[in-house]
Amino acid sequence: MDSRARLTKTLALVMFLALSGCASWFDSDDKDPQVHLEQVELIRAKLLEQRFKLHFRIDNPNDSTLTVRGLIYSVYLGPVKLTEGEYSHWFSVDPNSHADLVVPIRTNLWQHMRPLIKLLESPDQAIPYRLDGTLQTGLFFGYDVHVVRKGEIMPGDFISE
Repeated sequence: MDSRARLTKTLALVMFLALSGCASWFDSDDKDPQVHLEQVELIRAKLLEQRFKLHFRIDNPNDSTLTVRGLIYSVYLGPVKLTEGEYSHWFSVDPNSHADLVVPIRTNLWQHMRPLIKLLESPDQAIPYRLDGTLQTGLFFGYDVHVVRKGEIMPGDFISE
């Protein structure tokens, strides 16, 4: 066997072994990270523009570091779509830990003013919220985690600076 054929077979064997090791990258027992909308913070409210900060908590239940590349989201308060968008921000979440993500948003809720006022009229009445989104994770190979969370926010949770 000449050296060229030997080199080709050696390279083929190395590629096969390397790719078989990559199979574990796709077949993992890792649990999906959890995403929680912790707070909706009102920063500034004008007639045609409102600024908020959405405070998210990302929980990593796994024994390996989680790389987050961004979040695509829609947030509803009651029947009103508060906002939707994409926030690209790379960060890591340590194993069996959590990290906070603060997403600044701008919106115009003028067309939804009546339903929002009704929701906020009763300070003791909880407002249902729903978060629909996709957490984009992964360092080399993207892995999108679909997120649907529902809960309630008290009107007193809308904190203004």
